[in-house]
Amino acid sequence: METASQDSSFADRVLRLLERVEYRRADTPEEKAAIYRMRHDAYTRAGTVEPRPSGMFHDPYDETPNAWLIGVFIDGELASALRLHVSASMTAPLPAMSVYGDILAPHLRAGRTIIDGSRLVSKLEYSRRYCEMPYITLRPTFMADEFFSADYLTAACRVDHRSFYLRMLMGVPWSTPRPYPNFNRPMAFVAFDSRQKREALHRRYPFYGSSEAERKRLFGKSSNPSSGVLRAIGRQEASEVAHA
Repeated sequence: METASQDSSFADRVLRLLERVEYRRADTPEEKAAIYRMRHDAYTRAGTVEPRPSGMFHDPYDETPNAWLIGVFIDGELASALRLHVSASMTAPLPAMSVYGDILAPHLRAGRTIIDGSRLVSKLEYSRRYCEMPYITLRPTFMADEFFSADYLTAACRVDHRSFYLRMLMGVPWSTPRPYPNFNRPMAFVAFDSRQKREALHRRYPFYGSSEAERKRLFGKSSNPSSGVLRAIGRQEASEVAHA
């Protein structure tokens, strides 16, 4: 009973904070640059990457048609961000493929839909002020999960963050840590089975619920020009998503 009460109290705190939160897809160069600068600050502070003269951290995957760069705003100020790639085909690139291709390729060849989350960062003052920030920042992942009716959610994460994904988000390890491009340390790889665990996760964390309008506003198109959402993710069958 104590655990259930603690979960309920925590969920209430997150829901209260959500009343001050707005999620915005970054579409313009200026919106993306703000996220790149925040990434650079967060990663250099953690010693994950070496400082760059530009003061920004980005890579070619930020510009693919199946990429969503999402800023999390609290009281109108950019507080955190994450990047999502959605793929249902080998033709739609996932950042994790370069390291975990042996694991991901069989699923993509089978036409399963995978949402790969990466570049989850927060400004220091917000992560210190709100212990709820990781949950607030991850919420668009589960919005995308419903919008695209995903099979799996995946994330390459720091080894010291792996327990959060496994314990708190019902994930399972898909690989032992491996070296990862641009980072100074190996990364673990975890996955969430959406088909089996989506309902249980939403019961545990009701703040991951969202409206159809909210999902459509974020995921009706990607952060980069494309001829349609389904084509961008490599899924060709007719669907209302194509007209979102």
